[in-house]
Amino acid sequence: MNLLMDSFFRALAYCLFPRVIAWSLLPLLLIGALALAGGYFYWELAVQTMQAFLQAPGWLTPAWEWWQQQGLPDMTSWLAPALVLVLVTPLIVLVALLTVAFLMTPSLVALVGQRRFPTLERLQGGSVWQSMLWSLGSTLMALLLLVLSMPLWLLPPLVLIVPPLIWGWLTYRVMAFDALSDHASPSEREELLRRHRMALLLMGVVCGYLGAAPAIVWASGVLFVAAFFILIPLAIWIYTLVFAFSSLWFTHFGLAALQQLRAEQHAATTVAATPTPNDAPLPAVAATDLNAALPASPAPPSIS
Repeated sequence: MNLLMDSFFRALAYCLFPRVIAWSLLPLLLIGALALAGGYFYWELAVQTMQAFLQAPGWLTPAWEWWQQQGLPDMTSWLAPALVLVLVTPLIVLVALLTVAFLMTPSLVALVGQRRFPTLERLQGGSVWQSMLWSLGSTLMALLLLVLSMPLWLLPPLVLIVPPLIWGWLTYRVMAFDALSDHASPSEREELLRRHRMALLLMGVVCGYLGAAPAIVWASGVLFVAAFFILIPLAIWIYTLVFAFSSLWFTHFGLAALQQLRAEQHAATTVAATPTPNDAPLPAVAATDLNAALPASPAPPSIS
């Protein structure tokens, strides 16, 4: 718990560094460009497609008729944009996570390593390609879990639990690997992931809930259309800064845990190499001391 809280507050302090804030703006520019391009070319088409899907004859028809009786004849006109935003938001979060993992995390790991762990040996236990494959595999698994869990989102309590848990698991998988890939060997990384699995998962879940917090800003941009182009980029930047904090938290935790692991291994090796008292060699005895210790032999009898 001490290691968990210490790394948490250190990550918060590092988020105030000017270079960290500047790095968090770089993914924002990329994500903002993608969001604006997608909205410019596909927003109307996506909304029309969603509205046509909602208005198609089927099991939703009785619901629309009931809303008409309540004085809301065109319920789908405002529900379709909201649903499109709900579906697009996980993609924006996903792009932010991968952008931070591929662009910011190496810089943040190097920053923490130089400032706090300058003497920690780098064993290069994971390459860039391994990190990419690990991140992509974990991302595909998280997307599959999101799709399979969508029916649970209809239940009010579960919609606040299931998605953050999945995003927390993804954050834990991606951030823990990238935080240790430069310094730890494959065996050390596996040992740390096994030893601190619950703590790392807890960190991922907390980061998952922190990543869900900017959705309030996102929803405000939907409600206040006039401030849409201000609040939405702000929400994306908050997403990116949250992921930067997550990367710093996992880096501080992972490198500190790695340092402790190596200290334990070094202590165990030193103890194993130290001879026990039973194995200690006998002290050398000089020949003169040995002769002095022996009793004098009697003189041979004289022959007269």
